[in-house]
Amino acid sequence: MQNHLESNVIRRVMVGTDRSETADQAVHWAAGFADRYDAELFVVQVVVPQYPSATEFGEAEQTRAAADNNELAHFARQVAGDRGHARVVIDADPALAIVRAAEQEAVDVLVVGNFGMAGRKEFLLGNIPNRISHSAHCTVIIVNTAHSTGEHASDSVRAHLSNDTSPFEPPLVARATHIAAVMAKHGLTELFGQSNEPDMSIRRQRAKGLRAALEELGPIFSKLGQMLSTRPDLLPVEYIEELALLQSRVPPMTESEVVRVSEQELGVPWEDVFKSIDPKPLAAGTIAQVHRATLESGDLVVVKVQRPTARADIEQDLALLEVFAEKVGKRPALNQVIDMEAVFKHLSTSLYRELDFRQEADNIGRMQAVLADYDRLAVPRVHRDLSTSRLLVMEEIQGIPIKQAPAGPERIQAARQLLESYYKQIIVDGFFHADPHPGNLMWWKDCIYFLDFGMVGEVGADLREHLLLMLMALWQEDAGFLTDVTLMMTSAVNTSDLDVASFQREIGEVMAKYRTASLAEMQIGPLLQEMSAVSLRHGVPLPASLTLATKALAQVQLATAELDPALDPYDVAGKYLMRLMVKRMGTALNPKTFVYQSQKLKVRVLRVVEAVENLVGVRPGGPKLVVNFRANSLEDIVRHTGRRLTLGLIAAASVLTSGLTATSTVVAEWVPITFGVVAGLLTLGLVIDLLRGR
Repeated sequence: MQNHLESNVIRRVMVGTDRSETADQAVHWAAGFADRYDAELFVVQVVVPQYPSATEFGEAEQTRAAADNNELAHFARQVAGDRGHARVVIDADPALAIVRAAEQEAVDVLVVGNFGMAGRKEFLLGNIPNRISHSAHCTVIIVNTAHSTGEHASDSVRAHLSNDTSPFEPPLVARATHIAAVMAKHGLTELFGQSNEPDMSIRRQRAKGLRAALEELGPIFSKLGQMLSTRPDLLPVEYIEELALLQSRVPPMTESEVVRVSEQELGVPWEDVFKSIDPKPLAAGTIAQVHRATLESGDLVVVKVQRPTARADIEQDLALLEVFAEKVGKRPALNQVIDMEAVFKHLSTSLYRELDFRQEADNIGRMQAVLADYDRLAVPRVHRDLSTSRLLVMEEIQGIPIKQAPAGPERIQAARQLLESYYKQIIVDGFFHADPHPGNLMWWKDCIYFLDFGMVGEVGADLREHLLLMLMALWQEDAGFLTDVTLMMTSAVNTSDLDVASFQREIGEVMAKYRTASLAEMQIGPLLQEMSAVSLRHGVPLPASLTLATKALAQVQLATAELDPALDPYDVAGKYLMRLMVKRMGTALNPKTFVYQSQKLKVRVLRVVEAVENLVGVRPGGPKLVVNFRANSLEDIVRHTGRRLTLGLIAAASVLTSGLTATSTVVAEWVPITFGVVAGLLTLGLVIDLLRGR
């Protein structure tokens, strides 16, 4: 660097300052540098305007700037003598103002300090050295002013960013002691030490104590409580209701922290990627913070930046929770209230998933495919080349809350599509946005945009089939069949101590309550939530994924009710189910699918026949059931029953195949006729066999 500078004539040197102590260190360095080359020294200070220049306050700012110019000129002469000059500029962008000033004064070398440029907007001031080095047309020297003041760089940064930031994380033992003290303070030792209290008022009081303790323990524990509020299968209803009131009081990240994390993830100075970043966060959460920004291409985006200590904080508290679960989770009294093993597993899985923003990007891509058939629903575009595990860059949705959507056919169409899409998400795709509250649904370009994919849910194939049957039972108002399906979903069909009649009666009452409600109150989501509560009371809780799905469906129906109060959710569900069943029948009539399903049916029928033959002892070497009675031969009865069952199954299969092939346009006419004749002959044979056995 020195050889390069000495090979050129250096007549003018400029240095930027905001008159802070560390910035003045850069001025003294620049003065010494200018003196070495006998060059002129220009000290420039940029004042960021707070008010428009035409206003009274703006004029006052200009008056103060003139006074600052006199003071700065005096300071420049102190450090550089007659070669010192001063210049105060009023500009909203200090970096570009310094570059323009350097060009106007035709300076040869521009000096800036890497600290001491603190100002109103860290996104503009904190990265002035990087921005100037990319924009200036002269030589730029960045002076490390931290060492000039005798501070270690990291200590200087810490002191500059926040006076109340602790220089070290509390030890694990100290954190554990603090948690125990807070729990004792709020009376949670009673919760963990006594049996399940039958008095609802006492349970409510303890639930409030748990909520207060989680709020006092900080953002991470508040996040844990919010997650638990979505799991009524893990906690009693009193605790669920209290935890739903939890609020994360999280202080926003400093702007320099946002820049630091962004540059660590991007691998380049943030201004190489972003033209600007709004210093005011859109949202500040436990794990991340969101800002508006503009890319160098001009695209408007939002940037989700993970807190620097998020992973360490979560891992520390999860480690303590794991120890706690091992120590007290096996107590019978506690297990009556909380399933600690399930709680810890759910929390750790959910939190680690949220720490990886790449999963959220994948969720957005997956949801885009799910919503491809709906022209009134959309998701933001993700800039994957700029997104990492700790940084997510997405298209900015410049819309309005959905309740402010203008009246018109687009709004009505969007309401129906939004509700129908949730039936599709849950029943067909098994993947759904699990937090569709109004803040996560925006109206833009005549579409509803889904935001925030940190929380999604998945439903397995078997559960989706059961849920389809459940919705059909609701549609047809069949309480008996709805009870059967509910018990199938909970794998509790053979529960000996379950009062099935009482369970069915309560399910029927819930169904009747909602089916006779007014149109505005006719919501399937809340109905399913009440059914879940009934199941919990009877000791047959619905699967966790369905619990989350019903909550999401309840939220989305509230949103659709605001968009279109006249929308009948049962009508939407019924018509969608009919289209879905017709589509499935069409798929079944596909020749390839038909051949495959017929082979599956053939294998299953053969297995039934083999099972019956093994049971009655026809097959050699197989297990035999031999029971001797003096009056009747059980072996003959079983053999006859097996034969009749086989005839009935094959006849039923033939009838079904005949019906399916009769509606197809790609199958020859003789095929359904042949299957019909076979079905008739088998049915006739079964009737004759029954008459002979009487």
